[in-house]
Amino acid sequence: MGATDLISMLQQSGGIAAIASQLGVSPEVAEQGAAALLPAVVGGFSKHADNAGGGEGGLGSLIGMLGGLGGASLAGNVLGPEPTDVDKGNDVLGQIFGSKDVSRTVATHASSQTGIDPALLKKMLPILAMLVAGYLSHSANSQSGQAQGGGLGGILGSVLGSVLGGGQSSQPSSGMGGMLGGVLGSLLGAGQTSGGGNALDEIIGMAGKLAH
Repeated sequence: MGATDLISMLQQSGGIAAIASQLGVSPEVAEQGAAALLPAVVGGFSKHADNAGGGEGGLGSLIGMLGGLGGASLAGNVLGPEPTDVDKGNDVLGQIFGSKDVSRTVATHASSQTGIDPALLKKMLPILAMLVAGYLSHSANSQSGQAQGGGLGGILGSVLGSVLGGGQSSQPSSGMGGMLGGVLGSLLGAGQTSGGGNALDEIIGMAGKLAH
């Protein structure tokens, strides 16, 4: 569900068209590749938040990290008329994946699912990471401006505690806070497997088994 929502967001925002144009592929190939890469990308964002302590603190750390890398302007760079600064996307990947080896593994796994050249998928990764990072930042910043006390961390913690904190939020999601929960919950939910694990971890685990 989350991945489907993300693909719809990328289509509506022009992200899929931008990826297709920049990589010289059809929108269908861009969409197929993005759909295969998204679980690992979003799993990387989720893992970053978990490593920062999960819950409200982890969410605050995630949004702070994205802000330091460019925030909402990351997506704007991809969607705008100026050339995309792919180095910024690689910086995002460095934060959520930790190494280029992980990027290669993610691209190889997505290639096995789609039949798309892994070299093309590896080029797609930083662009996709910029789009998702920018969308996350824009959504969080937009909703935090509507907050009544508690700041960004308070909103994120209340509406997404169940996503990253492992428990259920004690506050109902409604109004603008509910919208933020829907946006970020959908994003982070896309990085989870049906068994509750992190898609990125499982992809790396599978790659490790194949190597032996």
